[in-house]
Amino acid sequence: MTTTHAKVTSGETRAWRSAYWRWLVEPYFYVGPAVLTIVLVMLVPLTIGISYSFQSISLLKPFATSWVGFENYAALWSDAKFWRALMNTLRWTLGSLVFQFSLGLGLALLLNTTFPMKRLYQALVFLPWAVPTFLSALTWAWLFNPVIGPLPHWMAAVGLLSEPYNILGDPKLAMWGPIAANVWFGVPFFAITLMAALQSIPSELYEAAEIDGASAWQRFTKITLPFLAPMIAITVMLRTIWIANFADLIFVMTGGGPAASTEILSTYVFNTAFRKLDFGYASAIAVALLFMLLAYAVFLLWARRRFVKL
Repeated sequence: MTTTHAKVTSGETRAWRSAYWRWLVEPYFYVGPAVLTIVLVMLVPLTIGISYSFQSISLLKPFATSWVGFENYAALWSDAKFWRALMNTLRWTLGSLVFQFSLGLGLALLLNTTFPMKRLYQALVFLPWAVPTFLSALTWAWLFNPVIGPLPHWMAAVGLLSEPYNILGDPKLAMWGPIAANVWFGVPFFAITLMAALQSIPSELYEAAEIDGASAWQRFTKITLPFLAPMIAITVMLRTIWIANFADLIFVMTGGGPAASTEILSTYVFNTAFRKLDFGYASAIAVALLFMLLAYAVFLLWARRRFVKL
């Protein structure tokens, strides 16, 4: 009797250990490679980059590397170029985002309807998203060329310009060149995501609202926008972060000029690190941008949970 009881107890112990292994330990072997990849690809470089911001690292003085604490961050407060680049970043991000979202929402609403050759127009709308950014920048730089480009001549013809001239060489207007290119490049992102969200809205809601006599504007504000609100919050957050870090178009079209009028924080980081070879100060600028974007993302997610009920 005792031997049988001991065998049963031993069998139960092995079964318990097997279940423990299966449900609590085994899953980590499946997610382990992904976690390890994330740590090696993201967290390790991020930690190294943040540590650089507390050091004086210059490739011209490789043996003079030393810890300087918060000196790089203190230098940001008195750096006029940093504050100018920050204001340019706000202009660049806000200008691009407003037009991208407005045009993307309009295209999503249009493509959600039925009309002839709809698939062809969908392909044309999504085409800019597939074009490499370097090629997009070269194309738009050509369009703004005052000699062979059509845009300055068209603007002069309709009275927007007194005469065709190099808009990208005017410090007051140069930022609008990359913004126009970025709007053309980024509209498909909002069009694709918002159209997918529109197609998930039950058609019965529109039918019931139409029966109740609701106008098109009332159906849009009372049904469409509330259902789109969660997707709008996420897409706006992601696109804002991408635009703030997106310097390809500016590098190719203006190089940050003229007179640093299109210099944003991303280009300032690149120029400081790879032209001035000051990796410590460049890291401090990058970390400052990181925390500003992180604060923005946290605020937007809080607002989404606070005000968006769907």
